[in-house]
Amino acid sequence: MGRVVHFEIHVDDMERAKSFYSEVFDWQFEDWSEYAGMPYFGVVTGGEDEPGINGALMQRKSAPPELNQALNGYACTIGVGDYDTVEAKILEHGGKVALPKYALPGMAWQGYYLDTEGNIFGVHQPDENAK
Repeated sequence: MGRVVHFEIHVDDMERAKSFYSEVFDWQFEDWSEYAGMPYFGVVTGGEDEPGINGALMQRKSAPPELNQALNGYACTIGVGDYDTVEAKILEHGGKVALPKYALPGMAWQGYYLDTEGNIFGVHQPDENAK
């Protein structure tokens, strides 16, 4: 079985992206640029005792995705404890709504956003009362 073990988010402005993800999700970063031979920052998304994976921000090598085009890649979804608080932080720090919050009935709240670099990501808050 092939388990996802790492993700990469392509960015135009490394400092802007680091600021966005640290302010919204409290992610921590480690400079791995020397190893990668380009601007590349490891992302620590949580403690080793929590489910999930770590990843990286890497310098984008081509044009960013255009608005309203179909997703061509993977969309990472980030688990949160309070959807509305996280959405407010996303918008406060330059993110935009791509698909508004909706219920996965009996399971969770879900929605999709654009980060400051034009990448789509999901937000997921488990809630068995969602409807």
